[in-house]
Amino acid sequence: MSIQDPIGQMAGLTEKNGTDRSFMVSYLEALSLVERLHRLLLDVIKDEFERVGVLEINAVQALLLFNIGDNEVTAGELKSRGYYQGSNVSYNLKKLVEMGYMHHQRCEIDRRSVRVRLTEKGRHIRTVVSELFERHAEGLQSKGVLGPEGITDITASLKRVERYWTDQIRYIY
Repeated sequence: MSIQDPIGQMAGLTEKNGTDRSFMVSYLEALSLVERLHRLLLDVIKDEFERVGVLEINAVQALLLFNIGDNEVTAGELKSRGYYQGSNVSYNLKKLVEMGYMHHQRCEIDRRSVRVRLTEKGRHIRTVVSELFERHAEGLQSKGVLGPEGITDITASLKRVERYWTDQIRYIY
């Protein structure tokens, strides 16, 4: 998302529906920031993997391994539990299994369902990502970038936006 000229594109906004133009500009900036932060997170993970010599896995796959952790889940649960946000989960699962980062096996109860869990190699990647996040959390606090109250406020605000967007999707149909 790129905010080229939000003010010019929103001429007459306040008069039309009562939305404060400055709020709209801030909202668009926040949306852009969320998108940039996600891409930047993937770049940070990629750089860490280059630093430690892990080159066969990409950042999206690493985040998937991190989010699965010690759980054993079905492919469908990856999205419903929030472990994976992308649209190509089958592709990434297949690659992770082929590269030896995940085990997969048919569910004994429902043979159509496949359950996945991390291998030792997958747990190693999870540890690399976990240690990276721990260093970042410590650095954010020690450098005064963000403290406990700040992170709590950000998280609470983002959860409220998530709930609002989820409600918007639910009420469309």
